[in-house]
Amino acid sequence: MLTEKDMVSDYLSDLNSSLATYAQIISQCDNQALRNTLIQIRNADEQKQWELYQAALQHNYYTPASQAEVQDIQQVKQQFSQGS
Repeated sequence: MLTEKDMVSDYLSDLNSSLATYAQIISQCDNQALRNTLIQIRNADEQKQWELYQAALQHNYYTPASQAEVQDIQQVKQQFSQGS
């Protein structure tokens, strides 16, 4: 039997996977009306993902990685702005 923690984890995983798929489909969509609809669906799923993520944190179902140091963020930012 699945626990609540397992169900939350599975649903978060499914949402994250869907969000990645939306990005691929939207970037290749030639029909503007369909593209706009997919963007709206993606935005709604992003909101669901954020709310479920916050609930998972509150119930200790998920422990995020530690936050990056400012110097690490700046280094990555610099690498991407240089095209590396």
